[in-house]
Amino acid sequence: MSAIRDTASLRALYGDARERSRRKVLPALDRHARRFIELSPFCLLSTHGADGLGDVTPRGDAPGFVAVADDRTLLLPDRAGNNRLDSLLNILDNPGVGLLFMVPGVDETLRINGHATIETDPDLLARFEVAGKLPKTVLVIAVAEVYLHCAKALMRSHLWSAENRVDRAILPSMGEMMRDQLGLDQAETQAEMLERYRATLY
Repeated sequence: MSAIRDTASLRALYGDARERSRRKVLPALDRHARRFIELSPFCLLSTHGADGLGDVTPRGDAPGFVAVADDRTLLLPDRAGNNRLDSLLNILDNPGVGLLFMVPGVDETLRINGHATIETDPDLLARFEVAGKLPKTVLVIAVAEVYLHCAKALMRSHLWSAENRVDRAILPSMGEMMRDQLGLDQAETQAEMLERYRATLY
């Protein structure tokens, strides 16, 4: 193996970024970024912990579930999960975060980088009540960089193509996979898991 370990070697291999690619990074949300976020029911949240490891977690809800407070501030409610708290613990160590917003059927994505704080203000939590339930916390994200990402990755993957959809039955259920991974005696069926998830979405 031949590892690249310095910027000069990396640039020698790839060349310089195009001027448009450098210029597209905005310091705040414009009307196009706001609209993209408004339409997005799903994003990926990246964090980086004190152990040096990165982490990426999916976040999703009704379109626009990430609220735009102003051109430099996003609000992301933290819904019920497994209480590992990987992202939140990382943010306590390192507030830098990255967000990748996706809109079903749209091959372009929206990337936002910034710094997050974990807030528990009652009025803030109340903004995100769903089905009578509040999030335990809300991430307040100070936006530092905003830019659209080109469609190539989603074009290559055919992510939204109906012809490329995989039948869920092609994989074991998550319960079966975790049984094998953890050495459990029994496996939760896919139907049982989905019913449990539905009961604890919020």
